Amino acid sequence: MDAILNRLMKNYERIFPWAQRNHVEAFRIYDRDIPEYPFILDLYKDIGIIYDKSNPLIARDKLHFEDFQEAVQKLWPNWQHCFIKQRRRKEGQEQYERIDEKEFKIVVQEGKAQFHVNLSDYLDTGLFLDHRTLRYKVFKTSKGKQVLNLFCYTGAFSVHAALGGAKTTSIDMSKTYIEWAQQNFKLNKIPVEQHIFHAANVMDILPTLTDRYDTIILDPPTFSNSKKMVDSFEVERDQVGLVDSCMKLLKENGVLYFSCNKRTFRIDTKITEKYDVKNITKDTIPIDFHDQKIHHCFEISHRK
Repeated sequence: MDAILNRLMKNYERIFPWAQRNHVEAFRIYDRDIPEYPFILDLYKDIGIIYDKSNPLIARDKLHFEDFQEAVQKLWPNWQHCFIKQRRRKEGQEQYERIDEKEFKIVVQEGKAQFHVNLSDYLDTGLFLDHRTLRYKVFKTSKGKQVLNLFCYTGAFSVHAALGGAKTTSIDMSKTYIEWAQQNFKLNKIPVEQHIFHAANVMDILPTLTDRYDTIILDPPTFSNSKKMVDSFEVERDQVGLVDSCMKLLKENGVLYFSCNKRTFRIDTKITEKYDVKNITKDTIPIDFHDQKIHHCFEISHRK
């Protein structure tokens, strides 16, 4: 118990002052730092979310999960609430399916942006915390640019780009998430009518797009076999065709940010031989993440 108590407090004392200085109200406190405690703890204002990543067949993990919950309660007894989620391996759209109907929603700040998050009803909240650093980079470099956000989820990249002065196009297969993205725009007082939103299969709509973009955000799922798709999608298998389709829409001096969360992902040599590719993963992992393989991220541009 002492080991996890000390680690939780040490992490919080390191991260919380940083979060306050940078106006970040949603951050990770614990990220499976100690192998014997394979859990995650995120904080959204004064509400905690614990993700149980343990093996249910290991008795020690069950005991340590009870210790972990007790430590959280002991250190932060005044939190408004603490949700517990069993974050098992999911495929395709399963990871985004509704798991509850509590509608526990709040607004959190991230730099100059604000976002609606749902803390109760999905495994994910509507805001991927591991992309915070890249979102800030997009915000800083978006003035006067055309930005295309593919697999946009709830539009966090688009919001930051728009606040940075960009005209954005956001595409996601889910009508629910496109509407959520539009609500995030309205929350930030960004005129929705000045930006473009498509509820469509990215693979289908990419060949129909005619605009050219300065920045493209490509953050596809690892795997999808949604009923809305004719064929399944697997990021490592399909990366070449997907990147090629994006590069056809990228301006000569533009940049494609290609990210994925498949832990064993390797970028195809057909991509590295054809384009300038820079692995920027290390620079995009936020300060509050212990897991250095939470995602892979590449900066891709046209060869000069």
